Amino acid sequence: MTLLILNGPNLNLLGRREPEVYGAQTYADLTRELTACAAELGVSVEFFQSNHEGALIDKLHKAAPRTGGVVFNPAAFTHYSYALRDAVKASGLPVVEVHISNIAGREAFRHESVIAPACAGQISGLGFDGYKLAMRFLRDRYA
Repeated sequence: MTLLILNGPNLNLLGRREPEVYGAQTYADLTRELTACAAELGVSVEFFQSNHEGALIDKLHKAAPRTGGVVFNPAAFTHYSYALRDAVKASGLPVVEVHISNIAGREAFRHESVIAPACAGQISGLGFDGYKLAMRFLRDRYA
């Protein structure tokens, strides 16, 4: 099983952007940790990060059938991108939305996700561990 780890805008700045919210670990640290987790779970991972909505949509469109599931941190697009919501739905893939920070405990505009209703689930506020839990869930439920 191959899982797509899809990350939206500004996640390339992990470790530099608001470390009090997102921590000191970098995007390279994230990919390293998730690659190790994938090996433990017996799955393959493909990583993609973009600051551009259309690139994320295109990646979702192309993900099936070679991908068994998607771990998706849409970042700021979470709160308003109906286009990404539709792409998640259209992909036909199981998708788990993840957020490093607890979006429900932050500014009011971050509380609602327009993408979550199209997903198999949502994990928020558990740091990088949220990605790992999503990977395990997708493997256990859909492999």
